[in-house]
Amino acid sequence: MELGGLVRALRAEGPRDGEQPPPRAVPPAEQILLQLAPLIAEGAAPRAGVVRDLGALVEAAECQWLFGGLSPATLGELVAALNGHAAPPKQEQDAADPPGKDSAYAAAAERAAEVGSVFLHLLAKLEVAKTQESLGVPVVGPVLSRVMGPIYIFAATHIVERPWTNARSQSVAQELLALLVQAAGCGSVAEFLRGKDEDEEGRFAAVMGLLKQELTKDTWKRNPATKHVFSWTLPHVTRPWLSHYLERVLPPSLLISDDYQEENKILGVRCLHHIILNVVVLLCLLDLLPILERAQRQQNQGRPTTPCDEVLQLVLTHMEAEHRLALRRVYARTLPAFVQRLGILIVRHLKRLERVILGYLEVCDGPEEEARLGILETLQCTIEHAWPRMPCRLPVLLKALLKMMWDIHTDHGSTPELVKAALLQGATECLILLDRCSEGQVKVLLEGVYSSCEENRVADQCSPCFLYSKLLFI
Repeated sequence: MELGGLVRALRAEGPRDGEQPPPRAVPPAEQILLQLAPLIAEGAAPRAGVVRDLGALVEAAECQWLFGGLSPATLGELVAALNGHAAPPKQEQDAADPPGKDSAYAAAAERAAEVGSVFLHLLAKLEVAKTQESLGVPVVGPVLSRVMGPIYIFAATHIVERPWTNARSQSVAQELLALLVQAAGCGSVAEFLRGKDEDEEGRFAAVMGLLKQELTKDTWKRNPATKHVFSWTLPHVTRPWLSHYLERVLPPSLLISDDYQEENKILGVRCLHHIILNVVVLLCLLDLLPILERAQRQQNQGRPTTPCDEVLQLVLTHMEAEHRLALRRVYARTLPAFVQRLGILIVRHLKRLERVILGYLEVCDGPEEEARLGILETLQCTIEHAWPRMPCRLPVLLKALLKMMWDIHTDHGSTPELVKAALLQGATECLILLDRCSEGQVKVLLEGVYSSCEENRVADQCSPCFLYSKLLFI
């Protein structure tokens, strides 16, 4: 049966002038949809009309006819075909923009608006089907699980202004995403993707499974929308959920950030930034960054900084402004590994690193003092690797260390004695290293303070005098 006639049959309308009346028996939905999927994959001219007729068919159909004898797999194949039909035109990897790109994108926007209308009718029918006793959740649930991923990717592809969108396609995509979230019983896009709580699995895994084949080294540039769908989706998944998907989101983020195009570098770094803030995978990144550096050396891409430098710059920027103790502890624990990896090249970051060290030494972060202990280890590593640059920083670092040691000595709070001892030991080791790389200037400075202090007979009333008496024989 021709689609137009089928729509009228479903609406119980009469035939148009000159047409034969529709047969009484309406073909099963399974049969119709199996015939439609290949049509949508054909040339642009015939399938445009097919999509419009399909939208009218879904709108006119009764839920019992549409879903009663329909397998979720068949409907999933049809939705996937429609999603592919609405996608922007593919392009060769790293190729220049093809001729007629603007007109091709404009045509894609029109196709997207039509496909989005079909999806809207489909989700509306699924909502109605939930209330029907003969169908209900046992039928609707499997159908939704099949179509949610492709429909989400369609909406994310067209929801923001892009070369392949227009006002109509964006409006349809926005309406569709809202209806999709509602159909899933969620209150937001973030809840739709990650789940309502940490124990509930959301749809992010399914979405990434569909994107995976288009986010490889050889394919990610062929579909111009893929990187934007990924980067638009990723920020909706935060901690603690994102840690479950680390192996899925980190490789494409690194791949995009390592591209030669500035736009892609920025996009990839934003993704990495989100991952760092929500998973804190700094040590994992340190294991992956040498791979990128090796690839750059093989391609003779000489650059003044390495990916490790770029990540450390980002980390230090956020460390300097971070006020939440939990994140300060995590950052401080991982920072020594960056210093060890860079070695002498840490001198590129000394100015900002010094500000971070001074700021973290000032703040007590609870009974375990994890942030201070991590920063003391960072300072030790920095002195060991960049010792020629330390003498000029001696006055500032010495003052910060002495102040911290005196605060610990006079602290009568809840900090355990073992933690105090570890802090004092770490600070003492830093002072010993500073003394050695400055040819004894630490002892000289402390001795001068001790000699001029009128309270040197009661040494533990004066922090420099107390510390001088402790460090006199190191």
